[in-house]
Amino acid sequence: MVVSFKNSWLGNIRGDLLAGTVVALALIPEAIAFSIIAGVDPKVGLYASFCIAVVIAFVGGRPGMISAATGAMALLMVTLVREHGLEYLLAATLLTGLLQIVAGYLRLGSLMRFVSRSVVTGFVNALAILIFMAQLPELTGVSWHVYAMTAGVVLL
Repeated sequence: MVVSFKNSWLGNIRGDLLAGTVVALALIPEAIAFSIIAGVDPKVGLYASFCIAVVIAFVGGRPGMISAATGAMALLMVTLVREHGLEYLLAATLLTGLLQIVAGYLRLGSLMRFVSRSVVTGFVNALAILIFMAQLPELTGVSWHVYAMTAGVVLL
């Protein structure tokens, strides 16, 4: 039992610390951006991302998997927060987690093989367009440098 614990939790401390640092540095701007898109205070997104990371660290995951907020959920939550307030965001998040647990228990993930690659590509592209459109109001009253960088990113 002690060997198993030591191997599973302390077997790759250097790699785990490096991976955790990289994920944390990538997660900070992502959490802030998705919070702004969802219409909540960026501190809410940072706290939520921290909580997700702590929970996943203890309940497990897969190598190379990052558990964090997503742009798709941020876009869906905009209307919920605007119409019902921040209180419903917690309830919706808990319900989403419960539905994911049920879907995992029923092994519904295997149904994804029936979704074609073009549908997934279209979904990701539409998500990128919606995130870009959600950021357009932030481009009012800024210097020409911001417009130049935005045009460069769009061209890229």
